[in-house]
Amino acid sequence: MARIYFNIPQCLHNVRHIGWQSALQRWTTRQIAIVTVCSFIILVIIFVILETVFLSQPVINKSHEKHVFDKNKGLGPAVHYGIVIDCGSSGSQVFLYFWPPHSGNTQDLLNIQQFMDKDGKPVIKKIKPGLDTFKDNPEAASDYIKPLLQYVAGYIPKDQQKETLLFILATAGMRMISETSQKAIFQNLYKEIPKLYPFVISESNLEVISGKQEGVYAWIAVNYVLHKFDHGVEEHPLVAVEVPGNTNKEKKTHVRRRTVGMLDMGGGSMQIAFEITSKYSNIPKHRVAEFNLGCQNNDIDHTYRVYVTTFLGFGANEARERYEEQVLLSKAHQKDLATTNTSSIPIIQRTHPNISDPCLPVGLTQEVKDAEGHTHFLHGLGDYEACRTSLVGLINWNSSVICEQAPCSMNGVHQPIISFHNSEFYAFSEFWYTMDDVYRIGGKYNNEKFDYEAKKFCSTRWSTLQSWYDDKLFPRADESRFRFQCFKSAWMSTVLHKGLKFPHSYKMLRSVHLINKREVQWTLGALLHRTRYLPLREINNFENRHSPPPWIKKTRFVDNEYVIVVCFVIVFVAIVLYLKHLKICQSKKLEKLHHVPSMSYFMVEEDQIEQGLNYVMVSKADLEQ
Repeated sequence: MARIYFNIPQCLHNVRHIGWQSALQRWTTRQIAIVTVCSFIILVIIFVILETVFLSQPVINKSHEKHVFDKNKGLGPAVHYGIVIDCGSSGSQVFLYFWPPHSGNTQDLLNIQQFMDKDGKPVIKKIKPGLDTFKDNPEAASDYIKPLLQYVAGYIPKDQQKETLLFILATAGMRMISETSQKAIFQNLYKEIPKLYPFVISESNLEVISGKQEGVYAWIAVNYVLHKFDHGVEEHPLVAVEVPGNTNKEKKTHVRRRTVGMLDMGGGSMQIAFEITSKYSNIPKHRVAEFNLGCQNNDIDHTYRVYVTTFLGFGANEARERYEEQVLLSKAHQKDLATTNTSSIPIIQRTHPNISDPCLPVGLTQEVKDAEGHTHFLHGLGDYEACRTSLVGLINWNSSVICEQAPCSMNGVHQPIISFHNSEFYAFSEFWYTMDDVYRIGGKYNNEKFDYEAKKFCSTRWSTLQSWYDDKLFPRADESRFRFQCFKSAWMSTVLHKGLKFPHSYKMLRSVHLINKREVQWTLGALLHRTRYLPLREINNFENRHSPPPWIKKTRFVDNEYVIVVCFVIVFVAIVLYLKHLKICQSKKLEKLHHVPSMSYFMVEEDQIEQGLNYVMVSKADLEQ
């Protein structure tokens, strides 16, 4: 009978490992890879959550809270108020603004909004004449301003008036009077206003701002309303800006929302302003304004460099006067051809010559006077193309002025190259009125469509246009607009394309009157810039409340989320290569193995060896050798 031998330790070893070996054998290589990748993804998610919770600033809810006006309580005790008076050449206008408490986040600016009455209309009041008319009687300046203050004070609770900021900023008219007269007027206001109302006012709140400041404030207001200074998740075009103030020769860039440019044409002047994204641009210093809208000096998120220029005499009304002077001078040169016969011509005929004007509608006659007081009559031809050609000379009306630094736009003024393929501009005032009051195409500018409407209007007889006006088919246009619409259309096109060098194919210019259903004024930008330090207290309180635990370093582990993606890709590629390596090794091992019959667990005698198997009996001595 055969003897049976058991290898008990080996048996126990097999029993101990049979569980995980059988489980591992049931898993395929693909399943192992999937589990590995999923485990890595879970670890990355856990890391991002920990990094966000402990090291990132909490998300701030920046939604505009709806404030309901109560005549007795105002908008609530937590709301702050600000008053800005725009003292222009034709009159003074008051604007009332308010803002809730600051969020405390260093990336947020004050949420300044225009105050609306119960009917949803902005609280605005205008008086005439301008503040500059009191240059000879500065003691009456406070009585002149009093109705404006009395009007806005009715919307501010009395217990909050002592915290309300008041700014009186003067523009064109006050710039024309002497500095002595300016100081006398402001001294009277600074002395007398506190006797009337407890508003917060300092001498720095009374100022005659330059045209450059006015342009910067308008640019700030436009981009602020368009949320170009925010840092939320909304979709906005981005731009890499070279950080101003960086003394290193290496270019240091900062990515933020791309701002829009601003065009504004009034009756006497026009302005252009747009951001310069390179701090190494060779631009004359007096053409650039660098400022910080944040409350911290090292806030690169809100530091901007803006090219801004004001063109005096390039407004629509001033341009018309210069054009008429040009036409009369041109006619005066033709007088010499008939000087020998002037003595036989009656005086009345000599002082009332007829002059053709391609910039007036067909059949319209305009009476003008020359420098000597002689009366002339301009007869409209309604030729839009001829009108534009005659206006080209006006964009460089001072022939003695040379280009200060190439390239130049109008009247020798340097203008840096604009990247029109990705730059957006908003145009105000005369740009909007010219496009919308008559043509009704306000909004996105299209050169072909604009020229078509202008040519059709200019070639229409004045009698027909007047009948349209009498039938009130164009309610937003007054008679003056109708008379000079042809000229203003040609002037706008000439300034835009010949002066500022905007391509005719440019499609990113938008004429606007309202943005987000609100009229945008430079006074909003002035208030935002002059109150930029107010959030400091809220920011300090916010940082104290949301400081990270002491065991967490303040420096962020990850400065850019793309690092996580790169790590994921690297690890994934490594796993794939490793699995491929295992498959190659496995195939090579299988090629070297040979199929052999398995032995039984039972050990048999020599005479019980199974048939078909050949065994070689080796002695112990042979093995030791």
